Amino acid sequence: MSASTTTAPVVLTAKALLLDMDGTLVNSDAVVERCWSEWAVSHGLDPQEALKVVHGRQGYATMAVLLPERPMEINHAENAVMLARETADTDGVVPITGAPAFMAAITGLPHALVTSADAALATARMTAAALPMPEVRVTAESVQVSKPHPEGFLKGAAALGVDPADCIVFEDSAAGIAAGRAAGMRVIGVGPRAAAHTPTAHVPDLTHLTVTTTPDGSIQLTVRPAN
Repeated sequence: MSASTTTAPVVLTAKALLLDMDGTLVNSDAVVERCWSEWAVSHGLDPQEALKVVHGRQGYATMAVLLPERPMEINHAENAVMLARETADTDGVVPITGAPAFMAAITGLPHALVTSADAALATARMTAAALPMPEVRVTAESVQVSKPHPEGFLKGAAALGVDPADCIVFEDSAAGIAAGRAAGMRVIGVGPRAAAHTPTAHVPDLTHLTVTTTPDGSIQLTVRPAN
């Protein structure tokens, strides 16, 4: 008789949740692929190779990886153009499966958005996906360095007044998962990109989570991995 392959739920407890946006709450892949594929082709790069590094990073940081010899001021200038284009293009931007119910479940609980998007892009995409914007937000303007540096997540924890070890990060990308780990936080990986980067726990989408609170007010997450 073969053993069951069912994976038991994982229960994690935290004082606060730090939420990435793209790929975690909002599916913006269609826009990202359109904009960055065209940028890559215009610079003589393979679009598929470019898309392997774009997720999770600020645009200037992606450009620095792909064009390492180019002056950073050019990356920052082109990133401003890219941000404006991405903000104007919301065609195909939809919530990640389960995101509306998840955001409703954490209403009133300590949480923050920590995104590599700037404030305008974050607002455009959260609005297009019909998701509520968290009151506490760490956007591109808030940090000096991009993920995979932990600065954004550490600022999110500080803004909420919570020790990093008591925070759980939600992320989809290699850069984001690395940033969460570097901040000393546990990470729930969301979606197919996250699975390869060994987060603390992984879910295919946000329907695999149940949010409750404990008697002391902590947030309890029951994570049901895909079988």
